[in-house]
Amino acid sequence: REYNVSVSAHWRRPRWWALATTIAGVALFVRAGFWQLDRADEKERLLTAFAQATTAAPTALEQARRIATTTTFPRVAISGHYDSAHTYLLDDQTRGGRVGVVAYAVFEPADGSTALLVDRGFRALSSGSEKIPPAADTEQTLTGLYAPPPAIGLRMGGDALPAQTTWPKRTIRIDLAEISADLGRKLDDHVLLLDPDPGSGFERTWQPETMPPARHRAYAFQWFSFAIAAIVLFGVMHRRRNKK
Repeated sequence: REYNVSVSAHWRRPRWWALATTIAGVALFVRAGFWQLDRADEKERLLTAFAQATTAAPTALEQARRIATTTTFPRVAISGHYDSAHTYLLDDQTRGGRVGVVAYAVFEPADGSTALLVDRGFRALSSGSEKIPPAADTEQTLTGLYAPPPAIGLRMGGDALPAQTTWPKRTIRIDLAEISADLGRKLDDHVLLLDPDPGSGFERTWQPETMPPARHRAYAFQWFSFAIAAIVLFGVMHRRRNKK
């Protein structure tokens, strides 16, 4: 004997609010997943642009100031001299399990334009009393990337620079406004990331401060998983149970 069993024998009619909530949730999760994929592609382009900039022909600082954005990093050549009396050390930095500092020096362009902070790179410290040699104040030409300063992150405590009376001064963040106030003069709103130089005594491996593409893709997978889970949960809750 053949039996004609309708779909309603296996499924309960959902309430309108349950259906609307599920549809809205799935749409939201899917949209968030695709947004994360778009962000991953954007970060891929950013990393590619950054890598290409490190080998590009250097341009003038004046032009770099006109074209620089948060996603472009012009490589520049700047002539001038260091202000060797003023150095700032970004404290408690680690590279490969080693603890040290990142040294920043003030550079005065030869054309008399606004001074800028130069990231000289990371240096591991074997002891707390080890000294960081100041940058030579002779006339020279620097090459490197004209980039935004490092992110400040969570601000802990006030400005510790004015209380320090000896140089170099140590800080837990590179805040250009605080450093400018400490120096008593204006600084460029970007910093110079110097080209690598094995003989400098500083490690210089530059990467944009951004979330890696792989993490965005992992988040996208999570959002898509939430969408699938919402559909499965909706089906389980509205499937008729066998009375037996």
